[in-house]
Amino acid sequence: MSEPMLRAAFWVSAQIKICDLKSIPIVVVKKGDPDAGAVFLKIDRHINGVVVLSQARDGQGMRVWTQATGNEPVTSNEADAYLERQKKYDPDLWIIDIDDPNDQYQPGENVRM
Repeated sequence: MSEPMLRAAFWVSAQIKICDLKSIPIVVVKKGDPDAGAVFLKIDRHINGVVVLSQARDGQGMRVWTQATGNEPVTSNEADAYLERQKKYDPDLWIIDIDDPNDQYQPGENVRM
């Protein structure tokens, strides 16, 4: 059974509030479609590298996150290059940049590597 669709703008607003409560810096780098835009999270863990998470649906329609840039962390420049390529395919996507050196942020759903 799939979970109900949540407006992208609402979900992003909730993440901003969650990060604010935990004192985790977060920036909306690119606003996408407020209703159904794809969401990409660029999470900078400093010495532990950068991961880019992409929102997807599993076989049952449940929201999951995949590590879009591969199993290993990448540099900030590699992450930015990946996101630039994605913008060419989907101009309605959201890009959220999270500065999380202490690995405190969790997107709230399953993360699949």
